[in-house]
Amino acid sequence: QVQLVESGGGLVQPGGSLRLSCVVSGIIFNRYDMGWYRQAPGKQRHLVAGITSGSSTNYADSVKGRFTISRDNAKNTVYLQMNSLKPEDTAVYYCNARHALLRQYDYWGQGTLVTVSS
Repeated sequence: QVQLVESGGGLVQPGGSLRLSCVVSGIIFNRYDMGWYRQAPGKQRHLVAGITSGSSTNYADSVKGRFTISRDNAKNTVYLQMNSLKPEDTAVYYCNARHALLRQYDYWGQGTLVTVSS
């Protein structure tokens, strides 16, 4: 079975940092594009940061310069380093794996809550 296990969420003050991790099993990890999405209450889920199977990255404008996505194929893990956090970053963050070619193979983690508040 495919599993995406997220960790690293929590409560942080504005200006602080968190690193989210997503450990993936049950897929050939290096054939998948990976992404971090977030969803705030009453809002649509949207892509925060993506990293392709070839390690090309892309970011939502709202997090550009503050967040960094990376992957470690040897550990089947994708990370989201979040710096200079703002209250508007508060959301449930979800890890996603989608096959780079066979796009119907699409998997989600359970989500981890990030709360940015003083």
